Amino acid sequence: MDLENLPDGWTIYIWLIAGVMIIIAAIFGLRWASKNEQFDEDIKYLVFDENDKDKMDPEEYKKSRDVLSAQMKRREEILKEREEERKDQSK
Repeated sequence: MDLENLPDGWTIYIWLIAGVMIIIAAIFGLRWASKNEQFDEDIKYLVFDENDKDKMDPEEYKKSRDVLSAQMKRREEILKEREEERKDQSK
């Protein structure tokens, strides 16, 4: 198939296909992020540690510790779920 033999206006179809593929990829990316708890606004507090206590307001520091403990608890839950899945698959 030779490109010179194609009718005029064929490039718009290439652009449409590329646009649809980009939209589909964006939808899959947003779906993955939503399922993996990536839209948590409090995640910004996880960058702080005990050394930042003097640089933060007491309320912010308390919030950062609460968020950290909640994240660690959720991490343990996820690890336990994965371990149970592995045990079920090995049976």
